[in-house]
Amino acid sequence: MAESVMTQKVRVGAETGSVLLEYFLKALLVAGLCELILYRLVSRLGMHLSKVAKEYVVVEYFLRGASAIGFALMNFSAILVFLALLVLLFYKMNGLLARALDRIVVPMVSLLLALTATFLLFPPRMLGAVVYNGLTLVLLWTLVIQYCRANPAPTARALALCYGAGVSGWLYYQISTTTYGWLGIVSTPPLVHEISRLGEALMVVATVLVFAVYSGFTFRTKNRQQRRRSLQFAGAWAALFLALLVMDGVLELFDPALARNIRQASQGIGWIFQMGMGYTFYLPFALYVAGLLFWSYTVIKQINMGRRAGYGLVLMFIAGYALQLSHLTLFVIVGLLLLVNDGRIDARETVGQMFPAGMPDRPAAAAPGVS
Repeated sequence: MAESVMTQKVRVGAETGSVLLEYFLKALLVAGLCELILYRLVSRLGMHLSKVAKEYVVVEYFLRGASAIGFALMNFSAILVFLALLVLLFYKMNGLLARALDRIVVPMVSLLLALTATFLLFPPRMLGAVVYNGLTLVLLWTLVIQYCRANPAPTARALALCYGAGVSGWLYYQISTTTYGWLGIVSTPPLVHEISRLGEALMVVATVLVFAVYSGFTFRTKNRQQRRRSLQFAGAWAALFLALLVMDGVLELFDPALARNIRQASQGIGWIFQMGMGYTFYLPFALYVAGLLFWSYTVIKQINMGRRAGYGLVLMFIAGYALQLSHLTLFVIVGLLLLVNDGRIDARETVGQMFPAGMPDRPAAAAPGVS
C-alpha cells in the first residue's frame, strides 16, 4: 500500500513537471523568436531608417512600438528561461532525465542560475564577468561531452563539437579581453580576433550539421512523395545559394558598379542580422543564408514531431553568436540540455518515464531525432 502511494506521488510529480516543461518551452519559443525579431532585428532598423522616420510618423511609431514590445519580451523570455531551467533541474534531481555526468551538470547549472540572479541585482565587475563566462565555458563542454557519449554517430558528435567550439570562440573573446582590462594590460590578447572569427564560422557549419543529424533528409527513400519533396528542397536551396553567391562575388567580374551596389544592399541586411545574431559577416552572405535554411527546415520538422531537440535547437541558435546578455547564455544551456535529453515533449506521453513507449533510452546512434 505504501509503495502504491509512493508510486502515485512520483507519477503526479512527473506529470506536473512534464506539463510545466511543455508549456514553459512553448512560451519561451514564442517569446524568444518574437524578441529576436522585434528587439534585436526590427528595432535596429531605426538607425538605418532615421531619415524616413523623421518624414513619416507612422514609421517612427512602428519602430518605437517594436522596440518597447521587444524589450518587454526580452524580460519575459528571461523569466521563462529561468523557470525552464528550474523544471529541468527538478527532472534531473528526481532521476527522470538521468544521464552520465549529471553529478557535475546539476551543481554547475544551479551555480550558473545563482550567479545570474545575483548579477541581476548586483551588476558584476570585470572579475565577476570572467568567473561567469568561465563557468559557462566549463558547463558548455560538459554538456557537449554528455551529448557525444549519448550519440556515437560521427555527424552528431561533429555537430556538438562545432557548436561548442563556436560558442567557445565568443567566450574566449569575452574572457581574454575582460581579463586584460581587469589587469590593466593595454595590448590585444593573443589570436583573439582570429579565434572569434573561427568560432563564427563553426557556428555556420553547425547549422548545416543540424540538418545532417536531425532532418531525416535522404534521397535513398522509396517513398516517391518524400523523394519529390527532397528534390524540391534541394533544388530551391541550390538555386537560392547560387543566386546569392553570384550576387556576392561573381558580378564583380562583369559589372563592378552593379556588384558594389548589390553588396551595399546585402551589407545593410547583414548588419541587421549582425545586431540580432552577433555575426560579423566576414564570410559570404550566401553561407549564412544557407545555414539559416538548413536550420529552419530541421527545427520545424523536429517541433512538429514534438521532440525536445527541436526546441533545443531553436533556443541554441536564436541566442546567436554574441552572448551579450545573460539570458542568451541560459538559452544555450537550456538548448543543450534538451538536446542531451531528447525525447517527446508531449506531457501525456512522458508521465512517469523518461521517454515514451517504443523509444530507446537514448537517441538513435545513426540519426538522432529521426523517426
